[in-house]
Amino acid sequence: MTEDSRLILVDSHAHLEMEQFDSDREQMIARAREAGVESIVAIGSGTGPGSLDCGIQLAEKYELIYATIGIHPHEAKLATDADFQELGQLARKPKVIAWGEIGLDYFYDHSPRDVQKQVFLKQLERAGAARLPVVIHCRPSDGSDNAWQDCLSLLEQHWRATSLGGILHCFTGNWSYAKRALDLGFMISFAGNITFPKAQPIRDAAKQVPLDRMLIETDSPFLAPVPHRGKRNEPAFVKEVARQLGELRGISTEEVGCVTASNFYNFFRLAESNKEKVPGR
Repeated sequence: MTEDSRLILVDSHAHLEMEQFDSDREQMIARAREAGVESIVAIGSGTGPGSLDCGIQLAEKYELIYATIGIHPHEAKLATDADFQELGQLARKPKVIAWGEIGLDYFYDHSPRDVQKQVFLKQLERAGAARLPVVIHCRPSDGSDNAWQDCLSLLEQHWRATSLGGILHCFTGNWSYAKRALDLGFMISFAGNITFPKAQPIRDAAKQVPLDRMLIETDSPFLAPVPHRGKRNEPAFVKEVARQLGELRGISTEEVGCVTASNFYNFFRLAESNKEKVPGR
């Protein structure tokens, strides 16, 4: 038996609809299964308005895929009332388990920051109405923690009362930010950048996040982990994230995979058989 055949993994964040996978999407999903990936979350923000059902399309085709919906902060300036109405309808689809990725991006500033905040708050309101947890994107500008302060403050003011929690995706902050999110009922998800040589602050935070509040992801096709860095990322590579976390915590890759998979199913109230969404979320 190979190591991969013993692994149980969940990739909690992947952009499977992107053109980078157009030539081999079926094979990519087959490789994920062979590597032990039981479930993948197809993030449904796509390229913004006009593609908001991209995750759902994949989830309806592949049993192991779940979907999210939402408008990424990059495309916040494009959002219209019609888009929010569409999202409200898509939220009722059976395999939609979360609203996201949403949040703030002060690194690229593709949309004005005030518009990002407005669209973020509108989506928090609608996610709460739909009783869906949120998947958060937060990226500060270089040398500043401004996006973290703004993002977490908005969540504390406008999301805490829902008790729905969510995921801090591709966590890159320090322990103090992780702690604030944990206090809000969030899961902390680590991606391939935790394997990068200069990512010691991420590794330091990962040593402190409780194992039962941790998820793993690829953010495919971005952020391929070592030893695949520089290549297109794909869900099969999530095992390298599990391996790095295992080294940090002094446990096996298999245990990290099993624990983070269970965390995923428990948080989203999904049957571990990866078949049906359990009513109540």
